[in-house]
Amino acid sequence: MANQEDVFKKLVSHCKEYGFVFPSSEIYDGLGAVYDYGQNGVELKNNIKRYWWEAMTKLHENIVGIDAAIFMHPTVWKASGHVDAFNDPLIDNRDSKKRYRADVLIEEQLAKIEDKINKEVEKARKRFGEAFDEAQFRATNGRVLEYQTKWNALHQRYSDAMNKMDLDELKQIILDEEIVCPISGTRNWTDVRQFNLMFSTEMGSTADGAMKIYLRPETAQGIFVNYLNVQKSGRMKLPFGIAQIGKAFRNEIVARQFIFRMREFEQMEMQFFIKPGTELDWFAKWKKTRLAWHKALGFGDLMYRYHDHEKLAHYANAATDIEFNMPFGFKEVEGIHSRTNFDLSQHAKYSGKKIEYFDPETRESYVPYVIETSIGVDRMFLSIMAGAYREEEVNGERRVVLALPPALAPVKVAILPLVNKDGLPEKAEEILRELRYDYTCQIEVKDSIGKRYRRQDAIGTPYCVTVDGQTLEDNTVTLRFRDTMEQERVAIADLHKIIGDSVNISSLLRKIEND
Repeated sequence: MANQEDVFKKLVSHCKEYGFVFPSSEIYDGLGAVYDYGQNGVELKNNIKRYWWEAMTKLHENIVGIDAAIFMHPTVWKASGHVDAFNDPLIDNRDSKKRYRADVLIEEQLAKIEDKINKEVEKARKRFGEAFDEAQFRATNGRVLEYQTKWNALHQRYSDAMNKMDLDELKQIILDEEIVCPISGTRNWTDVRQFNLMFSTEMGSTADGAMKIYLRPETAQGIFVNYLNVQKSGRMKLPFGIAQIGKAFRNEIVARQFIFRMREFEQMEMQFFIKPGTELDWFAKWKKTRLAWHKALGFGDLMYRYHDHEKLAHYANAATDIEFNMPFGFKEVEGIHSRTNFDLSQHAKYSGKKIEYFDPETRESYVPYVIETSIGVDRMFLSIMAGAYREEEVNGERRVVLALPPALAPVKVAILPLVNKDGLPEKAEEILRELRYDYTCQIEVKDSIGKRYRRQDAIGTPYCVTVDGQTLEDNTVTLRFRDTMEQERVAIADLHKIIGDSVNISSLLRKIEND
């Protein structure tokens, strides 16, 4: 585990050193759980968003996009349940004065028991080697069974408490499990209280006339309140989807693990409106479709898994997460939810407007059901950085390479004059002018060619073009491939053909379609 923690620390420092992610307002010592994307980070982030947007709107004729405002009428959040129920159970340690989420403390306790089980399994695997039968060992080993029984009992108790939101029971579990504050090391806990996660502000010109409004905690409601506008203006027939990318804000208490959980973050959400009764079929289809989108990036099928929810929101009848194997374990990057007709019905009730779909085939009107796919851009960014980060030994030297999918890489082509004289920089500029309309390019002249290759490897540039004396004679260049470090001599006129397909988003879209 320490090894994985080291990798994570290296990844965080790599993000800063190479212009991917910076702590926000760093010259003022930063702001907790808020980050800025640097010059390479913003390119990667924009490419992730483009990949998602085009997969939604180009591969599905019945999905269209919107961009709803961040500020919304406050009744929207009353109708959605966020004003009354968007809470985290919090507990304070009186000695350290630190505040924690009670559910996270208990989940960490469950993870500790799981770790103990896994350690027993790994010890046995080393002992028995090839002959090891993990399933049999888990089912028969006394110590493993003892830990598993403990885990099951704690998990059941925790699930029951969370489903009832029994705050007293959550505190009692923390006391019974003898969970200590990581800072003070004491068990001097306050009662568990509810804390609303929405940021609020005021809109209006005078203090008396100001209206309390919220920064949206999710982008979905902007889609729901625009359902009728899109359906009517686009003459959309069910089933159809509305996609949106936008900022959301949550006043998270436990905000950590770098950009995994932040207070200001970006979501890519699609709400798919369907006929009631067809939702479980569509839910299964969207689960499969979304996993194919992730797998097309090429990080390997074993890096992903589904996690079905045991505890469903009261309005949902199915929910699954797609999890990615981060350096700190499998974590959610996307959620697929069958939300029934809860949201549209609530907005109809609170607004007094009729929100229904008239089905021309059955001649009946009904409130559509919804399948939601919701993915965090920042989490997706982190999973891609984690999946791409490599440290390799090359000729006795350490090479750090970001093996990013070429279509997502911030810079597609680096053009490197061998020396900064003899007409080579001018020739490099000429090649840049030829390529820059189609690809994000960069010219780099400082340092030895080897150092420049290493820098481009570290930001994930798939192709380096080296301009040398021979280039001036026959218009050929050396093309270097990031992953294999192989080099070949090619004509400048052929660069488009060689680079073209692999660095375009369309190459990823075709991969989804063909799988």
